Amino acid sequence: MDGTLTASIWPASIWPAATSIGATSTGARPVTDQVADQVAARTLPLWGVRVLDLTEGAAQSCARYLADLGAEVLRIEPPGGSPGRAEPVAFALRNAGKLGLVLDLDDETGRERLHELASMADILLDSSGEATARARGLTPEELSTRHPRLVIVSITAFGRSGPYRDFTATEPVLAALGGVLARSGLPGARPVLPPAGLVDQTVGVHAAWAALVAYVRRLRTGAGELADVSAHEAVVHGFDPGFGTQGSAAAGRPEGFPRDRPDASAFYPVFPCADGHVRICLLARRQWRAMFAWLGEPAEFADPSYDTIPARFAAADRLHPLIGALFAGVRRDELVAEGTRRGVPIAAVLTPGEVLAADHFAETGTLFDAEIAEGLRARVPSGYVSVDGVRAGLRHRAPNLGEHTELLLGGAAPGGAALDGGALGQAGERGPEPDLGIPGDPADGPLAGLRVLDLGVIVFGAELGRLFADQGADVIKIENNAFPDGLRQTRRGGGMNASFAWGQRNKRGLGLDLRSEPGAALFRELVRHADIVAANFKPGTLESLGLSHAQLAEINPRIIVSDSSAFGSRGPWSGRMGYGPLVRSSCGVSALWRDPTRAETDSQAYCDGSTVYPDHIAGHVTAVAALAAVIRRARSGRGAALETAQADVAVMPLGPALAAASLAPGSAAPGTAAPGTVDGGAGNIFAAVLPCAGDDEWCVVDVRGDEHWARLTTVLGRPELAVGELATAGGRWTRWAEVEELISRWTAQRTPAQVTATLQEAGVPAGAMVRLPEELTDPQLVARQSFRTLEHPLLSRPVPANARIARFSTIADPPLRPAPVPGEHTWEICRTLLGLTEDEIDRLAEAGVLQPPPEPALT
Repeated sequence: MDGTLTASIWPASIWPAATSIGATSTGARPVTDQVADQVAARTLPLWGVRVLDLTEGAAQSCARYLADLGAEVLRIEPPGGSPGRAEPVAFALRNAGKLGLVLDLDDETGRERLHELASMADILLDSSGEATARARGLTPEELSTRHPRLVIVSITAFGRSGPYRDFTATEPVLAALGGVLARSGLPGARPVLPPAGLVDQTVGVHAAWAALVAYVRRLRTGAGELADVSAHEAVVHGFDPGFGTQGSAAAGRPEGFPRDRPDASAFYPVFPCADGHVRICLLARRQWRAMFAWLGEPAEFADPSYDTIPARFAAADRLHPLIGALFAGVRRDELVAEGTRRGVPIAAVLTPGEVLAADHFAETGTLFDAEIAEGLRARVPSGYVSVDGVRAGLRHRAPNLGEHTELLLGGAAPGGAALDGGALGQAGERGPEPDLGIPGDPADGPLAGLRVLDLGVIVFGAELGRLFADQGADVIKIENNAFPDGLRQTRRGGGMNASFAWGQRNKRGLGLDLRSEPGAALFRELVRHADIVAANFKPGTLESLGLSHAQLAEINPRIIVSDSSAFGSRGPWSGRMGYGPLVRSSCGVSALWRDPTRAETDSQAYCDGSTVYPDHIAGHVTAVAALAAVIRRARSGRGAALETAQADVAVMPLGPALAAASLAPGSAAPGTAAPGTVDGGAGNIFAAVLPCAGDDEWCVVDVRGDEHWARLTTVLGRPELAVGELATAGGRWTRWAEVEELISRWTAQRTPAQVTATLQEAGVPAGAMVRLPEELTDPQLVARQSFRTLEHPLLSRPVPANARIARFSTIADPPLRPAPVPGEHTWEICRTLLGLTEDEIDRLAEAGVLQPPPEPALT
C-alpha cells in the first residue's frame, strides 16, 4: 500500500460497467452509476491493497473475498486460459471483482513482467505445485528473495511439505481426507459428499485470514512473509473440526472420539409435513418445554429428566414419532409460524429454487441478478458481510481472458510491449506504509496490541475471538453468570469442557453484568481503550443494551463493532431463532446434502445432522472483515460497523448451484451433475464414494477428465476402456452405473490407504474416508505437526488441538494458554484497565455487577 492510499494504481475507466453493490444489473449503465461504484469501492476496508492472483481451484475464492472487501486484484492466467474456465459459472463467481491479465510464466519475458507486478503488489497468492514453481524459478522463497516486502501465500492441496505434498486433490477428495465425509450419512450406509462449494469456501476464507494476518505484520515491521496454507489442514481445522469447538448438541454425545460414524438423525431431526419438510432444534430447557406443551404434555415425557439433551436423544425413538404425527398434514409456513410463536426453533427445509424465490434473501440483498461473465446473467449471492450498512460483495463481472492485459501492460498480448507503456508502469515509487496505530510488539504476535471485547457465544463467538487471540490480540471474554455461554455446558464443575477449552484458549475472562447500568458503564469505559467489540446475539440486543456501534463510536470513533446473527438484522426472518441446522435448512444446504438414492419424502435422507456448519467458517469470514476494518482505520481514522448473517455465509458457496437453478429451474439437485448441464458448481461430475476392504470403509475417486480416466483404466488393468464410448465424459456419464461398478470391484479388494496411495501415484485424485481419531495418526498431518496438545487444569486429560492457520516463515505458532474459568481475570482487568480501587471492586462485586471466579479459582 503506498502513501496515497485513496488512489488506485489503475485508472477508474478500466473497471467494467457492472452491478452496483446490492442492486440489480440491467446491462449498460450510466457513467454516473459507474462513478458511484468507484466511490462505494473506496469506502471498503481493503481499498488500495494490491493482490496478485495466480491461483486455480478453491484458492481463487480467497482473492474473490479480498476483492469483495475492496482489494485491487489482478487475476493472472496463462495464454490458454485457466483450466477453471471449463466450468464457466463457478469460474465467474470465483473471479468476480478482479482484473484479468495474461502472462506466460513459462517464458522469461512473462516472468519478468510478473516480477514488475510483484514489486508494486502487497500480497501474492499462488497455488502452483512445487515442481512447477521450481521449473519457473518462482518458488515462494525465490519470490521472497527478490521482493522482501511482499506477502506470499502459497495455497496448495496439502501444503509444501509432507508425504502427500505432490498428491492431487479435488473438493470431494478433501472432504474425505479432511474428516467431513466420515460424519455424513447413516452409519453403515454409503457416506454422502457435502454440497459442492462448502469445502472450497473453507479453503478460500482460511487463506484470506492467513494473508491478512501476514499483511498486518508487514505493515507493522516492513518485512514480507511466506505463508504455506494447506487446503487439507484448512478442512480438518476449519470446516467443522473434530478437535475444535462443538455445538450445543455435543452435550448429548458421549465424551471421547469413537471410531464409528455417528447416527446424527436424533440431533437435529427433520420431519415430513404437508408440503415438504421442517427441522427442529431443541437445545435449551425452555425450548423443550415449549415443544412438550405443543405436543399436549404427554405424560410419558413429563419427567424433568427430559429437560436434558442426552435424555431426549436417548428417547428419540419414542419422542420423534409423536412430533412427526403432530406435524403431518400441516404446511411448512404454518409450522414455522406456530413454532416461532411458541419459542420452538424450527425452519423449513428449502430447495435451491425456493431459496431463490425467498422474500427474505431478496429484501436483504443476499441474492440479486447480475452479469457474472460477459453475456451470462444469473441470480447469485452478493457477498458475505456488510460494512457500515453497505454490502461488501460482487461489484462487477469476472474478466474475460486477458481483458485488461493491453491496458495494464501497454501491449496487446503476453509477448507485447514493456511494462513502462501501461498503467502499471506509471505507478511510480511506493510510499511509506500507513501506521496501524497499534501499540505493542509485533514479535509477540502480528495482532499484539489489539484489544477485543468478546461478547460472543457458542461456536461462532468462540471462533471469532480465538482467531484474534491466537495471533497475539488481548481478547477479553465477557460473561454474565445469569446468562452463561452455551459452551459452558459440561458434566463436570467449573464450567469447563474440551469444547470451551478449544474455543476460548489464549483469552482473558471478565465477569460483568451488562444489563445493569454500572456494568454497562464499565463496559463503555473499556471501549475507550479497545479496538473491536464482537457479539453474536439476536438482532437488536446491542441496541437494547445501549451498546450499538453508533453509541460506542461516540465514546471511541475508532471502535470496530462486529454484530452477527443467524439471518441478519433485516428481512422477514430477522426475528427467527438461529442455530446452524436451521440456517442450513433455510439456505438450501440441507436439501443439497441429502442421499439422492433415498425417496424425497424420506426424512432420514438428510445427511448434515452431525456437522456444525456454517458456524466455524462464519467466524473466519467475520475475522477477515474485522481485520480488514483495522487496516482501513489506518487511513480513515474511523472504525466500522460490521454485520454478518450466517445465512449469507451459507448461501455464498452455493452460488454456482443457485445460478444453475435460476437459469434452468430444477437443475440443482443433490448428487453428481451430468456433463454439459449448466455448470451447477458441482465440480464433482464423476466423484464417486466407493466401498473398500474392511468394516464400513470408504474412499472417494474423482475422475475429472479424459486423462484421469485413461490413468484409472491402466490401474484397473482395463486400458481398452480408454478408447471408444467411455473415452469421453458424455459416454462415461451415460454408462455411469457400469463405470462405478467397475471401479468399486477394484476398491473393494483394497484398504482405503491402499486405494489412495495407488491412485495418487498414478495421478488420479483419490482419498480415503478419514475418521476423526484417524486424523491424529494421518501421515500428512503428523509430518506437518498439524496438532498440538492442549492442557487445562479442569480437563480430565489433555486434548489434541489445531496448531496453526498456516506455516509462516517468521510468525510463530499460537501459544496454548488455557481458557479462563468464569470471571478468572475480573480483578486483574478492573485494576489495570479500569483503574478501580479494591474497595470499588468489592462494592461492585457485592452488588453482582462484577463477578469473580469461583473458589478456588483453579485447582
